[in-house]
This record gives sequence, C-alpha cells and structure tokens, in this order.
Amino acid sequence: MRGLRSLLLPGFLAFVVFAAAAQAGCRQALALGLDVSGSVDTREYRLQTDGLAEALRDPEVQSAFLALPSLPVRFMVFEWSGMADQRIIIPWTDIRDSAELWRIAGILNGMTKAGTQDGATAISAAMVFGARNLQAQGDCLQWTLDLSGDGPANTGLHPRDLKDATLDGVTINGLVLLPFSRANITKNLTNVKTLEDYYREFVLRGPGAFTEKASSFDDFGEAMKRKLIRELQMQNLSLRPEPRRQFP
Repeated sequence: MRGLRSLLLPGFLAFVVFAAAAQAGCRQALALGLDVSGSVDTREYRLQTDGLAEALRDPEVQSAFLALPSLPVRFMVFEWSGMADQRIIIPWTDIRDSAELWRIAGILNGMTKAGTQDGATAISAAMVFGARNLQAQGDCLQWTLDLSGDGPANTGLHPRDLKDATLDGVTINGLVLLPFSRANITKNLTNVKTLEDYYREFVLRGPGAFTEKASSFDDFGEAMKRKLIRELQMQNLSLRPEPRRQFP
C-alpha cells in the first residue's frame, strides 16, 4: 500500500496544480519596484527605466514571459522612495504577446523622474505597497515582488520588523545596486558588510527568494535580464500558500 501511495502521490499533486491552474487568471503576478529615493539622480533614473525597457525587449526575457500563453504573467511597475511616495507607472497588465512587452518598454523609455515629497529610503513601505497590490491579484498562482535598491532603509519601520502576516503569500526578491556611489558609502548598513547582505538578511521573503546584483547603474539592464529570466522560469509554477488566518 505504501508503494502504491508513493506512485500515486506525484500524479495527484500534478492534478491539484493543474486543476488550480485551470481556474487561475494568471500563472504569476509580478510587481517590480524601482528605487527613486534622494540618492538616485536623473541620470541614474534613466539608466533604471531604460535598462528595464532593454530587458523587456530581450528575446530570452520575452520567451520567459510567454512560456505559457494560456496562463499569462500579470505585470506591474511602480516607483518608491519615502513613506508615502509610491507611484504606479505601469498598471497591472496581462502579458499575452511580445507586442505588449514592446509597448511597455516604449512607455518606460519616455518616463521622467517625478518630484517626491520625501527623498528618503523607506523599504518597508515599498514592501507593504507591493504586497498589498499583489494580494489583490487573487486569481494568480504566484505573487512575486521584485525590489531594486541602492541603499538600506533610513526611515520608517525597519524591514526586519514587518510582520509575516502583512506579506503573506508574497515572495520578495531584490535587485541590489552595489553601494559604490558617495551617497551609499555614508549610509548605515546596520552591522552588515554589504547592501547585498542587508537585502538577504532583512528584505527577502518567501521560498526561493534571491538577490541579483548590478555593479553600477550602467549594469542595471543586464542584471534585470538575469533576474527576470530566473523569476519567470517555468519550474517556479506552483501553488502559492494560502494566506494565514488571523486570530484575535
């Protein structure tokens, strides 16, 4: 009987995933948050938006997005800086063909950095903003938040102090712009050696969460390509955990 169970279990699990996929609207909701805090100047902003546009036009990235046409990726891009400074620049969009990715890339190429009320770096606020937008995509099998950043948090709740329930079901990955600029050298990394360590220690959430690193803003596009391809790999297609119940 035990042998029969071991033979049947993989097929049963595959059936469960298939049944869930049949009722889903998308295989993955992917929210991408770009750091536009005070340490990011106009040139660096352009390198981020143009680098993302370049990544979305890459054939390998497009293949990853379009690997399962019947179950599309749902994509959103927002900018973040201070506690109340989050701006959606690409609203939720189902990616069904390469033309959609080229259209989004064109919008990104035309973006300009908006003035913010607060140029601080509020990573926890960006995490909560991204998570809430993802959790509203209830018909997607996975929720993934992709945060880029060039420095540690310097305002608001420390990322390590965010309660798990706030981020329930959301995987958070990081794209770290290594701290070589003068703005980053003076930032307090809170007893960790590098910004990459900081993200790994305090920001990443969920099974399989990872960081990708760019050696500079100029390397942002290549780092984003690597990151998107890894995030969108088909082996990641699985059921996201059900949100935990909250008890009084």
